[in-house]
Parts: sequence; C-alpha cells; structure tokens
Amino acid sequence: MTHQHVEIRPGAYADSVALLQVSRDVAATPGVAAAQVAMATELNVEVLQGMGFTLPATSTNDMVVALRLDDEAALPAALAAVDAALAAARKGSSGGAVTEPPRTTGSALRRAGGDLALVSVPGASALVEAMDALDAGVDVMIFSDNVPVEQELALKRIARDRGLLVMGPDCGTAVVGGVGLGFANTVTPGSVGIVAASGTGCQQVLALLDAAGVGVAAALGVGGRDLSAAIGGISTTTALRRLDADPSVEHVVVVSKPPAAEVAAAVEKDATDLATPVRFALLGAGQPDLTTQVEALLGDLGVAVPQWPVWGTPAVRSASGGSALRGLFVGGTLCDEAMLIAAADLGPIRSNIPLSPELELDAGLLSPGHLMIDFGDDGLTRGRAHPMIDPTLRLEHLAKVAADPETAVVLLDVVLGHGAQDDPAAELAPAIAAARAVRDVPVVVACVGTSTDPQGLTRQAEALAAAGAEVHLSNAAATRRAIALVNGAAR
Repeated sequence: MTHQHVEIRPGAYADSVALLQVSRDVAATPGVAAAQVAMATELNVEVLQGMGFTLPATSTNDMVVALRLDDEAALPAALAAVDAALAAARKGSSGGAVTEPPRTTGSALRRAGGDLALVSVPGASALVEAMDALDAGVDVMIFSDNVPVEQELALKRIARDRGLLVMGPDCGTAVVGGVGLGFANTVTPGSVGIVAASGTGCQQVLALLDAAGVGVAAALGVGGRDLSAAIGGISTTTALRRLDADPSVEHVVVVSKPPAAEVAAAVEKDATDLATPVRFALLGAGQPDLTTQVEALLGDLGVAVPQWPVWGTPAVRSASGGSALRGLFVGGTLCDEAMLIAAADLGPIRSNIPLSPELELDAGLLSPGHLMIDFGDDGLTRGRAHPMIDPTLRLEHLAKVAADPETAVVLLDVVLGHGAQDDPAAELAPAIAAARAVRDVPVVVACVGTSTDPQGLTRQAEALAAAGAEVHLSNAAATRRAIALVNGAAR
C-alpha cells in the first residue's frame, strides 16, 4: 500500500528548472514511487492535485514537497534526498558556496551586475520579473511560455522606448556574447548574425551553418509571436539594429515561423536602411524552406553547400500498408516547416498548430488522415516540462500512431544542445524499435544539432539509425523523404 507525504516549506524558493531536476533525483530514491517538488503556483497546485495529492492552504511563496512512497519507512530517506537535491541545486547555481538566492530580478542584478536578465518562471509571473529587469536598465530574455500577448506587447513597447531589447516570451534559444542561452547548440564564433522569431528554427540554421563550417557571432531570439500582427516586429527591428551596429557581424539572417504578411513587409523595408546585408528566411506557403535559405546564405558568403548528412539504411515502403503521414515534433517551427512542405504535396494536414483553423486537432490529438503535432506548444506544456526535456507524452503518442494501420510513415525531430535531454536517443531509439516491431512502419527523423553539442550529433544519429530510422540533419530533407515514402505507400 502506498503512502503519501505532503509538506509545505514557507518562503523557500528555487527556480522551476532546478526543481524539475530535484523532483527527478528524489523520484529515483529507493522506495519513492513519485515525487514532485515545486513552488505552489496556481498551475503547480492544479498539477499536484491532478496527481492525487491533497494539499493544505498555500501561497505562491511556498515550496511544496509531495511524495508518494511504496512504504512509509522510506520517508526519512526520501526527505533526506529532497534536502540533498535542493542543496546541490543551490550550490550549483552559486558556483560552490551555498548562499540565500536573491528574491527579485532587480536584487539579483544589484548583487551580480550584468546587462542581460534571463527570466524563467511560470508565465503568469514573467511580467513582473521582466519589468524588474527593464527598470534596472538591462535587456531581458523571457524563456517562460504561456505569457499573455498583451503583456508581451507592453514589455516590448517599454523596452523600445528605453533602447532595450526583449527577447521572447517563449524565447527558447539565443547566443549572446559567445554564450548559448536556453536550448542552445555549441557553435564556433563567426560573422553571421541571426534574428529568430523561432527557437528550433534558429537551431536548424545553427546546425546547418555549423555543418558547412560557418560560425555565428550572435543569435537573438525574439519570441515566436514577434512578427505577428499583435506585436508588429518590435523586437525584430531592435535586434536587427543591434546586429547592424556590431562590427563582427557581416551578414544577418532573420528566421521566423509564418509571420503576418504586413509585418514582414514592414520589417523587410526597414532592413533596407541597414549597412549589413539581411536575408529573410520566413516560413510560409510558397516560401523557401530553412535549408534552402541557408544554402542561399552560403552562396552570399561564397561558401560551398555541403552534402547534408544522412544516417542509416534508406527507409523503404512498408508492406503493412497505410496512407497517412504522422509527424510528432518537439520543435514548433520544425513542425510548421514540415506541414508547409507536406501540405503542398499531400494536401491538408491536421495539427494542434494548424496552418488554417478548420484543421485543428481536438484534445485527443488523433485524427484520420495526415497529421502533425507540436508537443512543445503552450497547450501541451502547462504543468509539464518541454518535450525536449521530458519526452514522455510524445513517446506515448509514438506507440499509438505507429500501431495505427492508417499510418504510412512516422516523421520525428530530435533537437540537441545545451538544456535539452542529455541523451534523447536512449529513450527514443528503443521506442522506435518497439514501434517497428509491432508494425514495420518507416520512421524518418530530423536530428538537429552540431558535432560539438554535448549529446554528440553523430552518436545520437547513429543510435536512432540502429533502431531502424532514417536520420537527416535537414528537417526539410527529412520531410521530403517522408512524403516520397507516403506517396510510394499510397501507390
């Protein structure tokens, strides 16, 4: 019989990412069936209650330690594991000495200085911390998602008026001063500057440039909504001017998921006044894919386009039938790009981030016909880690779509870099092998990363290939390969 233990630690605080690791460490303790250590935000309280825990009254300044134990006798060891994991998290963030962390962004800046604040808190709390950073006179990168669009607009207008830059919300990737922030790939310094209204789109460009031997001076993420009609490209314009003023930047590329046409036109017109040449890689119907745009940029740079790598035995048409392409993505822009390419050939693609509203999937994320799912969308990350950190939901769905007799091909992405899973292939490769053992369905993977990423691009790609997948560095190439297999299966 299991035993539950819930305790409230008033006034204790740790970053949500740190607490995710604390929860994982404690859950691995013998005798612990489940562990959740989290700040008592409204969302986290809902998640804990959904897990079956009964909580007393709390405030958002409280830390909740919730444990489900195989036996009550395991409680002392579990609580000791909580304390040890929290101490390790504080020690790691303070460079060795255990000190009380600052309680506000402004106090942190006063203590440590700096010219950029990275905000990674629940979306409902991001406005306060980001405004604290702007009031301190520094740029801010908002890693948080689920931030209301009206708050994003207010922050960006204030930043523009003060000569500052707001990167985000939902800014997943950046390279500033040679340092990768968020989900960042390891790249060599160079002369290319990137402005990205897209996290995984930026990572695709970083990976392809690295494979071509081209380095990057900076990558300024601006959030996926910056080029929407609601925001109007405020941060994109600021970021372009920043890079134009940087003497180390000789070429700029702007990367975005499908923008509002009038905003894209205005930003492109504004860019004509810059001294630095700018190439726009803006996804949309009839527009070139990211790989094609990188190849054009290489031409601008006078660099030969390499043969983009492919790993594994070429996938073949399955004898088990099926006519539908099923794409399961952790990267929203990679999902957008794949849908745009596939829809031009296969017709309508249903999705939780559809190209048109009538194609939206219901909450079950299953539908007849072609479909592609972005597991990193805000609607699927409320109360859970991003799928680049926790792949559980996608792995569950992989088993379902692979077993569906209507599925002809499964298309996946794997995104490497700092902040992502230490070894994504360790879980995905066995899942691919298991799925193919049930039905011999072809699996095509876009593995986005660089040779010096901590996970090892080649090691990850080879492990996935050994499980039976055909693996590409280019998401566009992987998508076109999947389409070819679907068309073959349909015939």
